[in-house]
Order: sequence, then C-alpha cells, then structure tokens
Amino acid sequence: MNNGVNNGDIIQIRDLRKTYRVGKVDVPALRGVDLDVEKGHLLSIIGPSGSGKSTLFHIIGGLTPPTSGKVVVGGKDLSAMTDAERTRMRKRTVGFVFQKFNLLPNLTARDNIAVARYIGGTDARPEPEFEEVLRLLGIRERLDHKPNALSGGEQQRVAIARAIVNHPAILLADEPTGNLDTENSKAVLEVLRDLNRRLGQTILMITHNPEAAAYGDSTVHMRDGRITERT
Repeated sequence: MNNGVNNGDIIQIRDLRKTYRVGKVDVPALRGVDLDVEKGHLLSIIGPSGSGKSTLFHIIGGLTPPTSGKVVVGGKDLSAMTDAERTRMRKRTVGFVFQKFNLLPNLTARDNIAVARYIGGTDARPEPEFEEVLRLLGIRERLDHKPNALSGGEQQRVAIARAIVNHPAILLADEPTGNLDTENSKAVLEVLRDLNRRLGQTILMITHNPEAAAYGDSTVHMRDGRITERT
C-alpha cells in the first residue's frame, strides 16, 4: 500500500485510528490502518473477532466517526464531516448488506426495495435498467412474495437489490453468507461477483470464511486493529 493518492481509488485511508471508551478504559479498535480500494474492485476483509473489521466498515460507511486519521470515500473526506453530513453521504454513496436480511416481514420483496427508494429520496419505481439487476439477482419472479415465502438465499438477494437500487458507489457486505447454507452461500457470493464484474460495482465484503474471501479480487487480513497482509 502506497502513501500517495491514486485517482482511480474510491477509498483512501491513512493512519486510521478508532478508540472506544469502555467505563474508564480506552479500548483501541483500529491502530493505524492504511488502505486504498480501487473503483470497481471486490475486496474481501478477513480476520478473527475483535480484529477491527466491523469498526473499519462502520467508519467507511459513515456510521461512526474515526478518532483520528484520514478517510476519503468517493472523493469526500469523512473525517472532516459532521454527523449530518455523514448521514447524507451514507444515503447517496453507500449500500449495506448484513448477515441478517432485515427485510420488513409484512411487505413484499418489491415493496421492501421500494422503501429503500423512498428513504434515498428517489421515486419508488426503479429505473428500467434495474430490471437487469433483478434478472442478475434471480428474483424477478419472486418480487410479489413476502419474506416468509422466500428462501434464505432469496431473502439475501432481495436485501442486495435493496442495497443497490439507489446506485451507491460502494456496497458494504458484512458477513452476507453468515445465515446461509453452503448452496445458498455460493449463490449469493456468485451474485456479488457478477454485480462486480458485469456492472463494475465496488464491493467490500467482511467474512470469516476463506472460501468466501476467495471470491474477491484481493483479500485484506486484519488482526488486533491492524492490516497484517494483503493478498
């Protein structure tokens, strides 16, 4: 990782540090992270619990501010933003997929996606080109079903559709296969890779699974709040 700035990098992080206050004790979660992510890259981030992976994601996604360091996402310096500015950035620039699907149970898949459009401040009807995404995700015929009528893999694909319907520059996927069996895990990972390869979607994926990490263009290994290796 170099210390210069590459115009092709959608994420540039320098000496990123995050310390949490627990009672009277300071607990460092990130200890000087440097990271560049090129636009259109699929990056896997792997490491044991407590390694700082989720904290790194929360900062990149604008969910929490850093203690110190520089964080530039999509050309915007998050480390200099107010909470309100980070919220606006998050709505426009970042999509999130989590281990839990977090779909609204009383709404159809179509309406779950439409809610994301409303929250993003856009029309509830996806643009015509989003039909290509639905076909890619394999859920076009399942849009009128509620979550309890969908398999786990289908629910996660709806969650992915919801995350990217507003065309975020970056998709953050936090253990996206954690609640899935082997077959559905493979299907979801292939969907993420297809989104990256066919549409050029920049994706950062946290995983504990080396087989899942292998779907990335490269893998960052974290331990004790530091990046120990990039392969």
